[in-house]
Amino acid sequence: MIRRTVIGVVTLCVLLVAWRGIAQLKPAAPTVEGPTVWPDTVKRGSMLRQVRGLGTLVPEEILFIAAQTDGRVDRIAARPGATVTPDTVLLQLSNPELVLAANDAEWQVKAAQATYTDLRVRLESQKLEQQSVAARVHSDYVQAKLKADLEQRLGDAGLTSEINLKTTKAIADELQNRSSIEKKKVDISGESIEAQLAAQQVQIQKLQAAWELKKAQVHQLQVRAGAKGVLQQLPVEVGQQLTPGTVLAKIAQPSKLKAELKIPETQAKDILLGQTVQIDTRNGVIPGKVSRIDPAVLNGTVTVDVRLEGELPSGARPDLSVDGSVEIERLSDVLYVGRPVLGQPDSTVTLFRVETDGKEAIRVPVKLGRTSVSTIEIVEGLKVGDRVILSDMSAMDGHNRIRLQPGIGELAR
Repeated sequence: MIRRTVIGVVTLCVLLVAWRGIAQLKPAAPTVEGPTVWPDTVKRGSMLRQVRGLGTLVPEEILFIAAQTDGRVDRIAARPGATVTPDTVLLQLSNPELVLAANDAEWQVKAAQATYTDLRVRLESQKLEQQSVAARVHSDYVQAKLKADLEQRLGDAGLTSEINLKTTKAIADELQNRSSIEKKKVDISGESIEAQLAAQQVQIQKLQAAWELKKAQVHQLQVRAGAKGVLQQLPVEVGQQLTPGTVLAKIAQPSKLKAELKIPETQAKDILLGQTVQIDTRNGVIPGKVSRIDPAVLNGTVTVDVRLEGELPSGARPDLSVDGSVEIERLSDVLYVGRPVLGQPDSTVTLFRVETDGKEAIRVPVKLGRTSVSTIEIVEGLKVGDRVILSDMSAMDGHNRIRLQPGIGELAR
C-alpha cells in the first residue's frame, strides 16, 4: 500500500508539473508561405516624393466647328482621321430659304442705292432752284440800290420829292433783307442735302451689312476646316437637319499635345504649377511641367494639365492613355521603405518585422510620415536594415508572430 501510495503521489506530481509546463507554452504561430509575401528592407538616404495619376494625351488647341444657320447635310467630303488644311471642304449643306433671303437682301441694297441716286438728283435740283431765286433777288436788290442812290443824289439837288426818296430806299432795304435770307436758305439747303444723303447712305450701309451677313451664311453652307490639323470627329450624317450651334466637326493638331492626368484629391494638395512630371506613354517617357490645376474635384480626382517639353515618341496621338508621375519634392537623409499595402501618410500601423534568421516575423507598431508613389517615410518603429512585410496581412490580425516557410531571407535578398 505504501509503495502504491508513493507511486500514485509521484505520478500525480509529474502530471501537475507537465500540465503546468504545457499551460505556459505559447500557442503555435501560424505558417505563411514565403513566396506569398512581399518583403522590403528599411533604408536611409534621399527619397523622391511623387504623385502618380492616369490620364490621356489631348491636343493643346482644339477647334470645334459649329453650324451657323439652319441647314441639311447634302454631302460629307471628309472623314475622321483625314489631314485637313484651312480650305479643306468638310461638309456641303443646303438651305433654299437662306439663299432666297440673300438674293432679297441684294435687291434691297440695289433699290436703296437707286433711291440714293434719285434723292441726290432731286436735292441738287432744289438747290439750283434756290440758288436761282437767291440770284434773282440779289439782282433786284442791286437795281433797287442803284435807283435808291440815284434818288438820293436827286434829292440832295432838290430835283425829286421826299416820298420818292423814301420809297426807293425802302424797296432797296427790303430787297437787301430778302437777298440775305435767300442766301441763308442756299446755305441751309446745302446742309439739308448733306444730312438727307447721309441718312440714305446709312440705310444703304445697313442693308449692305445685312446682305454681307446673308452672303457669308450662304458661303458657310460649304463647311471648311478653317485650320490645319487632323479631323477627329464628324458627328453628322447625310440628310440630317441641323440647327445653329450644332457641332459639325472637331479638328486638332496632333503635333501639339498635352497630358491630362487624373490625380486623387487626397494627393493633389501637394501639386504646384511648374513641378516636373514624367509622362510614360508605354513607348517612351516624356518630361513635362505642370501647367494647370483644375480647381474642381470630379469623381474624387483633380485634373492636372502637363505641358510636354520633350519630343513625342512614335505612336503618340490624341486620346492615348498615359501614366504620369509628378515630382513633389526630394527628401534628404530620411528613413524609408517600400509603401505598405495598407499604409497611409502620417499614420501609425503595425507591420511584421522579419527576424534575422528569416524564419519568423513579429508584429511591431510603426509610425509613418510622408509618402511617395512606391516608398514611405519611417518616423518611428524601425531602423536601417530591418526587413518588413509590405503585403496585406489582415488575415493575421489575431497573431503577433508568424512563421515563414520557406524562409523569407532568400526572397528579401
